[in-house]
Amino acid sequence: MIAYQLSVFAENKPGRLAKVTRILARAKLNIRAITISTSEDFGVVNVLVSDPKQGKKVLEKEGLTVSLKEVIAVLIEDRPGGLDQLVQLLADENINVENAYGFVLESWKKAVFVIDVDQLEKAQQVLKKSGFETLNAEALSAVEPFHYMKY
Repeated sequence: MIAYQLSVFAENKPGRLAKVTRILARAKLNIRAITISTSEDFGVVNVLVSDPKQGKKVLEKEGLTVSLKEVIAVLIEDRPGGLDQLVQLLADENINVENAYGFVLESWKKAVFVIDVDQLEKAQQVLKKSGFETLNAEALSAVEPFHYMKY
């Protein structure tokens, strides 16, 4: 299954992230996950939102440069070695992970690892064959992390 990530390109200046989040909030789009990578002058905000196509539309309408990228959201076990099992499989199949981030759904049970890979179709086939479950955009939007946490 395919999920979609918005990549917003922006100057590395105060207020740029606030502009992105304000636009998404006004459009009533829920941010499900976000990462920020910067260089000296520019950065990329990668964001999963409840409606990626609408997110792209409203961000572009406000003059931002945005791309909509197909990614794979893989369910993994939230335990030591859970992520290693996934990335070793991808490495063994010579699939390059170009961008990635993750979040916990339920502590010590399930997590989601979002991957942008160089061979999307091959990665999907390998993951399915190996028994990994993936989430599409709708399922990813509906996740409710942290139902129960032990402190």
